[in-house]
Amino acid sequence: MLTELSVVTVAGAQTEREYLLTKLKKENFDKTDVIITSYDLLKRDLCFYLEEEFRFQIVDEAQYIKNASTQAAKAVKSIKARTRFALTGTPIENQLGELWSIFDFLMPGFLFTASKFKKLFEIPIIRDGDGEALLRLQKMSRMEGEQKRLYDANASLLRERLLSGSEGEYGKERMQILAELMKLRQICCEPSLCYSGYKSGSAKLETCMELLENGTRSGHKILLFSQFTSMLDVIAKRLRKEKIEYYMLTGATPKKERMQMVSAFHKDQVQVFLISLKAGGTGLNLTAADMVIHYDPWWNVAAQNQATDRAHRIGQENRVTVYKLITRHTVEENILKLQEMKKHLAETVVMEGTGGFSGLSKDDLLDILAE
Repeated sequence: MLTELSVVTVAGAQTEREYLLTKLKKENFDKTDVIITSYDLLKRDLCFYLEEEFRFQIVDEAQYIKNASTQAAKAVKSIKARTRFALTGTPIENQLGELWSIFDFLMPGFLFTASKFKKLFEIPIIRDGDGEALLRLQKMSRMEGEQKRLYDANASLLRERLLSGSEGEYGKERMQILAELMKLRQICCEPSLCYSGYKSGSAKLETCMELLENGTRSGHKILLFSQFTSMLDVIAKRLRKEKIEYYMLTGATPKKERMQMVSAFHKDQVQVFLISLKAGGTGLNLTAADMVIHYDPWWNVAAQNQATDRAHRIGQENRVTVYKLITRHTVEENILKLQEMKKHLAETVVMEGTGGFSGLSKDDLLDILAE
């Protein structure tokens, strides 16, 4: 079913634009689905947009913000939006700083500060031809080495099991398949969650720690969610090593202690709050946070959005940046694609072991396991 969107193009002379934007503000932007303007006009009309928060912000020809010091880039990045997209058909040229500027719009902090990105990547890669620095940049949140070998081996075994079994056998083995699928998700997070002797590290954990370290240095208050309390324990250990203070809330946290931590987080200097899925779904008001990290993707999209809303509550005055850490070429990436194709998936897949996955066919599972 096609939906007709109401669209307003903010263009023309200054008086025309001011009339349009004043009218939109009086209506609280509620009667308009899409506002279209140019980079140049956004700079001139910026004051009309700054007090609003938009659900989406989409920039076309994103090469126009490749220079972070320009007024166009600064104007675009100052808009409050919950989700951002950047479209460009122009390749990055000789300055990796162009890549940094576009990512600074999409995912502020993911590629660190401009000066740190230049020191870690741009100078070593462009000036010195440092292949290792290029590899580090390319593999951010992509599995390598022992972690990838473990994942590939387990995924291959599960694919063989599904391909060799009949539909009847698939029905009988669903709980075992569920457990194997959970194991693959844990390997994406940190293989030591299911392999006690594993010591080779995790691409996602390193990416997460970079986000946490850079975020805390920049003064952000951060909520980090994971379904796995054991993963929160691993992150907590790393935070202690880096001397970053944190709170942690799980289903085992007593109610009185839970409310004390929530209250303290709004007042003190602790910048990181680790929260488990079951404990963080309801009843928390954490508007002190302006950064949310979903460490592992949740099959139930509604639950994930509900957790994000702990920061998006009445009283929130800051722009909230949300990061979802997805390991490339794994079940994590594939389940997101399947969610887009099958909107009912959130209702049919329950990974907490309470409802099985009766809505998923054998072919769906093979799609999730596709390389």
